[in-house]
Amino acid sequence: MTPMLPAALTIARYTLLEGLRNRLPWLLLATALAALALGGFLGRLALTEGVQLQAALLGALLRLAAVCVVAGFVVTSMAREAADKGLELLLALPQPRAVYLAGKLAGFGALALAPALLFGALGLLCAPLPQAALWAASLLCECWIVAAFCVLCMLTLNQALPALAAACAFYLLARVIGTLQLLGHGPRQDDGPLQRALGAGVDLLALLLPHLDQFTRSSWLVYHDGNAAALLAVAAQTAIYVALLALAALFDLYRKNF
Repeated sequence: MTPMLPAALTIARYTLLEGLRNRLPWLLLATALAALALGGFLGRLALTEGVQLQAALLGALLRLAAVCVVAGFVVTSMAREAADKGLELLLALPQPRAVYLAGKLAGFGALALAPALLFGALGLLCAPLPQAALWAASLLCECWIVAAFCVLCMLTLNQALPALAAACAFYLLARVIGTLQLLGHGPRQDDGPLQRALGAGVDLLALLLPHLDQFTRSSWLVYHDGNAAALLAVAAQTAIYVALLALAALFDLYRKNF
């Protein structure tokens, strides 16, 4: 029987090679140049604080681009593998299904290093090295959570378009959940039962979702206010949610009959 760790590393290696052979580095480079050009153009339009606005726009554009590239690659890669019967072939090998999942998550996680490092290097244009490194590390954690959720969606839904839609909805809710909580617990004292029930529902949703509004903040590039406590909170959320998503994906993988 093939040892589990070498088998998982082999799956991770070929997952990483797939991204490199699909011109993913060129896509990231083109995305970085486009974000630089757009951020610079919009920054020039500002009447005041043009440098700060340019840094904020650049950070927001690079963050969204990294998440979209990672999510798109994970979904299309797994959809292509399912269409080519590669998944069935790998699961037919004499090894636990957890090995396949661990290899895919490791490969996608390694691939997420590319946008984090490249876009983090661009962050040096706006912020000192410690702040840019903090921003890049948080972006990597954010991409890991999105990649793990996309893997779960593909194993559950088996279709690229519904998986992408679910990933977009998950990411949007996780980005705005803090704002929704603030709106649900405003200073008004005359809230009725419906408003209180909605507030309780938002609180419950907040317990289930990662607070991605606390990740990869543009203020770290603009005002340089990031610190070790913020990175620790990001790392803790990442560890919890990646583990939970991996367990959910593993449960779904073991209940399938191929």
